[in-house]
Amino acid sequence: MALKLAIDLTDSFEKIPVQIFSTPKEGSKFVASEIKKLILETQGQGKNCVLGLATGSTPISMYAELVRMHKEEGLSFKNVITFNLDEYYPIERAAFQSYWSFMHRHLFNHIDIDKNNIHIPNGELGKEEVKKYCQHYDQLIESFGGIDLQVLGIGNNGHIGFNEPGSSIFSKTRITSLDNSTRVANSFEFQNISQVPRMAITMGISTIMKAKKVLLMAWGMKAPIVLKSVEGHVTEQIPASILQQHNDCTFILDETAANELTRIKSPWLTGECEWTPLMIKRAVVNMALKLQKPVLSLTTHDYNESGLSDLLVEKGDAYEINLQVYYMLRDTITGWPGGKPNAIIPAHPERSSPHPKRCLIFSPHPDDDIISMGGTFMRLQDQGHEVHVAYQTSGNIAVTDEFVTRFLDFAVGFEEMFGIDNNTSKEILDESKKFLATKKLNERDTSEIRSIKGLIRRCEAKATCRYVGLKDESMHFQNLPFYETGTVEKKPLSEEDIQITIQLLNEIKPHQIFCAGDLADPHGTHKVCLDIVFESIKRIKAAGEGWINDCYVWMYKGAWQEWDIAEIDMAIPMSPDQVMKKRYGIFIHQSQKDMVPFQGSDAREFWQRAEERNSNTANQFANLGLTKYAAMEAFVRWHF
Repeated sequence: MALKLAIDLTDSFEKIPVQIFSTPKEGSKFVASEIKKLILETQGQGKNCVLGLATGSTPISMYAELVRMHKEEGLSFKNVITFNLDEYYPIERAAFQSYWSFMHRHLFNHIDIDKNNIHIPNGELGKEEVKKYCQHYDQLIESFGGIDLQVLGIGNNGHIGFNEPGSSIFSKTRITSLDNSTRVANSFEFQNISQVPRMAITMGISTIMKAKKVLLMAWGMKAPIVLKSVEGHVTEQIPASILQQHNDCTFILDETAANELTRIKSPWLTGECEWTPLMIKRAVVNMALKLQKPVLSLTTHDYNESGLSDLLVEKGDAYEINLQVYYMLRDTITGWPGGKPNAIIPAHPERSSPHPKRCLIFSPHPDDDIISMGGTFMRLQDQGHEVHVAYQTSGNIAVTDEFVTRFLDFAVGFEEMFGIDNNTSKEILDESKKFLATKKLNERDTSEIRSIKGLIRRCEAKATCRYVGLKDESMHFQNLPFYETGTVEKKPLSEEDIQITIQLLNEIKPHQIFCAGDLADPHGTHKVCLDIVFESIKRIKAAGEGWINDCYVWMYKGAWQEWDIAEIDMAIPMSPDQVMKKRYGIFIHQSQKDMVPFQGSDAREFWQRAEERNSNTANQFANLGLTKYAAMEAFVRWHF
């Protein structure tokens, strides 16, 4: 019997060590544990522990874990000295978006650190003071013996700190202008991009590189830039790639951020792999798309040139493999998302019975149902299923102030028109106008205004459901508590969020659940909503509720992205007429049209994003040799 050698060629692709965790939470716990170890080690030596800290959404869970360690495990920060990477310029410390405010909200206000040991770039300085201040910032770091551990995030363009593409490897702490893509990406923190500062104070790349140890965290949709940084060439156009030259740097990734790495995308190139049907599908689909050839046209030469000779050795003839993958792709496509009644189709993604099914669509915001799966939503209703929609959050922060006065004017006029006493509505209108006229940048709305904004979105959601054909009793407005902060920043999911969801699930007992698997949502709301659904299902199953054993969970993606073709378990084709009907359904959400707050990095309206995404999915299937449709909505099944 021949000895089979296990060969790992990962290092031949990855030029920076990488650790991959199942979730951002697990990765955050690891980084927090590394910080804890360093703090305890320096405490034992009677030394200071100098930390370089980052801001943004990426390290929030890590800071939460450090706070937990302090409160529950007694971890002291008395010997810790911190230097933050950057700060907007100009910005007031008290502003919600300032990194000074961020750090105190998430970490410093909850631990026993000496406030004199906290160093955050000052965004309030006059321009004539900034240069000297930046020089002093670097000198101060050196006076403490340099940074022991630097925590980093990474921007979509590869920036670290606010070192934008083109930043010199020799750059020090300085004031710098922000790339437009960075301002757009960060605009979710502000009402619109015009309010995002154009400049920032940042540690330079040389300052970062002097840190004794670097841990860079990346979650979610950072996979493309992670690939370039870890496996690409060192270039100042991708500042994070310069970390390849650091002697102790590790990238801490979740599974989504690691998706494009060769070891994940093409594991057969980094060593031996198990050729499961899913792995074969992924390999062949990626090869076909790269070569721009239909699956059935791939040749033995294509396999050999693409590093898939081992697959041929194990599975035999190229054409037979092509057929296997073609059938797998074909069998995902169906016009019956709830299953085709009175039919036996073994490879169909959904069961034929029971029919009709009880279907529950979870919509994180009051428009995700129609934007993300509007065609499927309408088809389920048209095919006779009992369809319910659960709107998980009120979506009230994504309504402009102008809409509030518009609808209050209507309410006052309506009451006046029909002789209804409108003194109360007039009073609310006057108070709202006064507040909005003097509203400070990023000041939280009053409870009345938040309620009105929530009502606007609720009415739009109801109108959408009626447009599809649902009755009012099939609309469920959960208003999950985690969302109700009045600001972009949300509370962590709570037991109350889970219990509200469990109650609804046990009430409906659905045969199908649709939920948002889109982690690119710039607010992070979709991820929290998904976690709530998953946790609720797990608890229901653990409680022995029988209905859950006959339930399929389908995940859709939202306005920002789509599933990889090789991942798709069910694809619902749409005709040109169905595409237009979906567009008109999205138009109902007038508060989210034309002037959407918190637009994210894509300036287009939601209907445009959705149509391009659905059209691209259909085109990719066609390019692989399948039937050409106008559009497709895609789903991945979650097995629990």
